[in-house]
Amino acid sequence: MQMTWRWYGINNDDITLDHIRQIPGVTGIVWSLHDKVAGEVWEEDRIKETMDHIRSKGFNGDVVESVNIHDDIKLGNENRDKHIDIYIDTIRKLAKAGVKVICYNFMPVFDWTRTNLYQELEDGSNALYYEKKLVEGINPKAIADLILGGAGGKTMPGWEPERLGKLEELFECYKDVDEDTLFENLRYFLERIIPVCEEVDVKMAIHPDDPPWPIFGLPRIIRSRDHIRRFLDLVDSPYNGLTLCTGSLGPNKANDIPAIIREFGDRIHFAHIRNVRIYENGDFIEVSHRAKDGNVDTVEVVKVYHEMGFKGYIRPDHGRHLWGEEKNCRPGYGLYDRAMGIMYMLGVWDLLDKQKEEEQR
Repeated sequence: MQMTWRWYGINNDDITLDHIRQIPGVTGIVWSLHDKVAGEVWEEDRIKETMDHIRSKGFNGDVVESVNIHDDIKLGNENRDKHIDIYIDTIRKLAKAGVKVICYNFMPVFDWTRTNLYQELEDGSNALYYEKKLVEGINPKAIADLILGGAGGKTMPGWEPERLGKLEELFECYKDVDEDTLFENLRYFLERIIPVCEEVDVKMAIHPDDPPWPIFGLPRIIRSRDHIRRFLDLVDSPYNGLTLCTGSLGPNKANDIPAIIREFGDRIHFAHIRNVRIYENGDFIEVSHRAKDGNVDTVEVVKVYHEMGFKGYIRPDHGRHLWGEEKNCRPGYGLYDRAMGIMYMLGVWDLLDKQKEEEQR
């Protein structure tokens, strides 16, 4: 297991690599060119500049998160091949720079969706919150305005103002796209890129849909064990894999996350670990990584990865905002709770290591 940290780049993240160096156990930085919108060319010199900076601080930059998929690819229209060619160009450039894994998603229109970015918890901290009934009755534009307005002017992958400014047009484009259509468009994309990934040794790791159910009439296709199996069967290659996010699958209590990890472990290239507390009415809020604080058994999750000898990349996902840091940090991406999450996960891992050593004596 390789512990990593998501970082938003020079002059784009109040948390610096020097801060991250002080968190024990972190060896890699998960990065992207966050000013790039889907379909835009990534320049080789900018990739190299970022990788050089990351390596200068003693980290690897093996994982890139958020090489976003253009809507023309998801829609499967006449322009998709042009955008797939640009995506392939980015894969080749990232491989040349030493990148090993690319995390992406295939969610139509909206990325992760919440109704309150700063919902207060009983201890005085605050976190990302989802009110199910509100989403069922609210105009999608209101959600987009809420997310963009709460970002404090910071970049939010999947919530680019340029694209969401055409929200009505986007929904019109997707009106006839159902689950089967979206799967077929994803198949076409994978059949184009996976042979390139095999050639240059870069693994693709799709992120589950968040929340794990359809919203605003839009299909969500990476949301359960059966959907994951269908996805992996689209192109049966070890380079077509998963970013297994416990916080995205977690709000659906029917998702047995440890069982999903056991079943698909050889196709998990990247793991996001976070916890959610689910309420009886279907609402959920993100809580600390401690297993007892939510409905995701994070101890069991770490235990399963340990048992399978997981060699891939793990990062703490969204954390609570602590001690007033929400005034400066990107929603869900403060310093303190994610750092504590790392220490919690590594504490479990170290204990399991010790137990294994004692059993082998």
